[in-house]
Amino acid sequence: MSGWVKKRFWQNAVVEAADGAFTVTLDGRSLKTPAKAPLLVRTRAVAALIAAEWDAQGDIIAPDTMPATRAANAAIDKVRGQKAEVTEMIAAYGDSDLLCYRAEAPQELVQREMQAWDPLLDWAAHRYGVKPATFVGVIHAPQPAELLTSMRTDVERLDAFELTAFHDLVSMSGSLIIGLATIDQFATPPDLWTASRVDEEWQIEQWGSDEEAERLAAGRKAAFLDAARFYFALQSD
Repeated sequence: MSGWVKKRFWQNAVVEAADGAFTVTLDGRSLKTPAKAPLLVRTRAVAALIAAEWDAQGDIIAPDTMPATRAANAAIDKVRGQKAEVTEMIAAYGDSDLLCYRAEAPQELVQREMQAWDPLLDWAAHRYGVKPATFVGVIHAPQPAELLTSMRTDVERLDAFELTAFHDLVSMSGSLIIGLATIDQFATPPDLWTASRVDEEWQIEQWGSDEEAERLAAGRKAAFLDAARFYFALQSD
């Protein structure tokens, strides 16, 4: 099978060992990526996520409900062949990290940012030996070169599958530090997502929200949590 199909044609999705890795078969037919590569993942846990997504489909396939399948496809078809470019794109977040740009006022928002973000900066300082610099306002200011190099090294260590998940952790939160803290298990993914939302939640309290903004926020949260689930499944047996 290749690409997405519109209607369900199988009864059972089964995890199977294949070529030293794991795949998912639909009534005995092995899944392939949209580019027709074998869909092989390194852990049974990831394959189980993918199989569960296919098992959960109704009569009509809904790709938006299959984040693990999409992540595996992206890792194989896209990220694996351009790992250096993806690494560069993600590492660049370190020089403009959300956590490093603080509000000048009001004091309640300043305090909320400190409470949510300072522990993450302390974690980064402990891990990398250099504390990220913080700035008031949104005008770009550079981070210490040693810090950026060390964080980039951690990103470079990730394989294509891990990097695919990590991309969403960073891009959805707007913070390389939050992404790195997530995979280091500094805090739970839901708590780290909440930390990334301090400014947005403050604005909602002041001005209210709307359905479109809520829909977008819910989608970003789901993508962040799905990425964390995929990443940690890669670390399982």
